[in-house]
Amino acid sequence: MKFISFVLVITSFIFANSLDNSFITRFEYGAMLYENPRGVGCIKCHGKGNKPVIIAKYKEFDKKTKKLVEKKIVAPAINNVSFEVFLDKLRSDKTESKVMPTYFMTNEELKSLYYYIKNIK
Repeated sequence: MKFISFVLVITSFIFANSLDNSFITRFEYGAMLYENPRGVGCIKCHGKGNKPVIIAKYKEFDKKTKKLVEKKIVAPAINNVSFEVFLDKLRSDKTESKVMPTYFMTNEELKSLYYYIKNIK
């Protein structure tokens, strides 16, 4: 009987520690960051994150052909990138991409945002 009680106590301790008992879950926090991290939400350009999204179309004069050429600004799909690539893009020098905003997120915010992106249904 003592053994069963011991097993129940250990099991309940392990189970209680595996639950997310915080006020807001990592998924919910990531969803909030995705929708509006610092004024411009990821959702505005990336949608659900599962496919490339055309943000804008414009025409540019091509000096070689002397014609107007249609161009696009495309937000890539982000749900299948590795965490390393995700961090690199969010922390990169924005001279590389003048479209992607700088968010100045903490490590915990980045982890929650990435968790959300990987688990969007």
